Amino acid sequence: MVEDGGEEEAEGESGEMPAAAAAPPLQRCNGFLPGKEAEGGGRAAPAGGGERAAEAEAMLSAAGGRPETRLSRRRLAVLAVFSCYSLVNAFQWIQYSILSNVFAGFYGVSFTQIDWLSMVYMVAYVPLILPATWLLDARGLRLTALLGAGLNGLGAWLKCASLAPGRYPLTLAAQAVCAVAQVFILGLPSRIASVWFGPTEVSTACAVAVLGNQLGTAIGFLLPPVLVPNTPDDINLMAHNISIMFYGTAIVSTLLFFLTGVVFEEKPKYPPSHSQAVLQTMPPEDYSYKQSIINLFKNIPFVLLLISYGIMTGAFYSVSTLLNQMVVTHYEGEEVNAGRIGLTLVVAGMVGSIICGLWLDYTKTYKQTTLIVYVLSFIGLLVFTFTLDLGYLIVVFVTGGVLGFFMTGYLPLGFEFAVEITYPESEGTSSGLLNASAQIFGIVFTLVQGKLTTDYSPRAGNLFLCAWIFVGIILTALIKSDLRRHNVNSGIMNLDVKAVPVDSPVEPESTTLKIQSAL
Repeated sequence: MVEDGGEEEAEGESGEMPAAAAAPPLQRCNGFLPGKEAEGGGRAAPAGGGERAAEAEAMLSAAGGRPETRLSRRRLAVLAVFSCYSLVNAFQWIQYSILSNVFAGFYGVSFTQIDWLSMVYMVAYVPLILPATWLLDARGLRLTALLGAGLNGLGAWLKCASLAPGRYPLTLAAQAVCAVAQVFILGLPSRIASVWFGPTEVSTACAVAVLGNQLGTAIGFLLPPVLVPNTPDDINLMAHNISIMFYGTAIVSTLLFFLTGVVFEEKPKYPPSHSQAVLQTMPPEDYSYKQSIINLFKNIPFVLLLISYGIMTGAFYSVSTLLNQMVVTHYEGEEVNAGRIGLTLVVAGMVGSIICGLWLDYTKTYKQTTLIVYVLSFIGLLVFTFTLDLGYLIVVFVTGGVLGFFMTGYLPLGFEFAVEITYPESEGTSSGLLNASAQIFGIVFTLVQGKLTTDYSPRAGNLFLCAWIFVGIILTALIKSDLRRHNVNSGIMNLDVKAVPVDSPVEPESTTLKIQSAL
């Protein structure tokens, strides 16, 4: 597999043409097959998925061609732009919560109403995720990306109109627009990684895409307390400081929207992996969004992952939303350090994400890695819980960093594990359902933990989360590891097509690696 020398590159010699060129197969516009209507009494999802992949492999073999895979240089630009506008969306999610006392005083509302500026992201996601994933499958990656970036910018500009006390409803409406944008963002990392990146880098690419969102949360923890210090005696100064943050965000969001329009394409000229080449041979009449959803919910390992992912990610959302309240309860007047602790938590998680992505690309040990990270997250939260009130901020920094390394490092693991055990179903659909589960758990956890923190103590709220994460450990241990995508890429799926193994070295640029069909 080599990098495509450019989108305008000539197709090469006839002997090196992809099978798609030698005998054009029927293709969907976005190159994905989320599902196929059940035939003959309704097959179980796993069997149906394997048979569809086998049929596609047979089509490649019958075509007598030599399907070629290449890596497009554009993939890096696509990943970078997506990561940047995902960053801005995450920044807008957390910018209110980390300044909960400041915004509560500015708008004259309660802490619960400020918490809803974070929870609106979770509330909006649940009812909109199915239409959003349908749009991704029906209209493709480019339109979905433009919607996410465009709504992100629109919400940012609406916030600029809420720069006055008493305009809480307007800032809530603006945050709701950003929340809708999130629906078109969170499900894309695994789709971008699969469509644009090869089998030896797909997990790392997914981790980098998720990292953009995490980096936005990190900046959201760090920058707002610096830009908007608490000045309760000077509301005009507070409004001026908030305006700097809001207008800066709006300008950056608008720029990223235009960059998305320039950089994003539906898919590269050549598929980056054999599993993508197989999917692109599937006839369009095989597509059924409804059947895709049914297949996923018949897949017991995916259902277990759906619940365990929701628990872990929902716990992370809750901790992030309530971090300011937890810290200032024991360390009064330490809003800036609360933001720095949040930054430490997320930056450590970013490192964890990259390390986990690299590890998965190298070992393909999805279940083992996911289970280990889950257990270590549980231990990290316990340590954070019982050291929060010791009176030493440096200890909170350290324990928060350890917690973040494992808890946020888990996020790309869940995405990639889901894609593996649900192939050939749509990555956007499986990722969307995972995120919907996370939002539901996040809403419940934030409300319950917030109530426990207010009425009792931060320790009570954190122990509540610990109990649920322990349940998640048990569910993760029960997941059967069936790495379907990896098996197709490795040619070990009981098919007649031989694929280049995932761990094969990349050939020099002067040579084109071709995945050959068995004749």
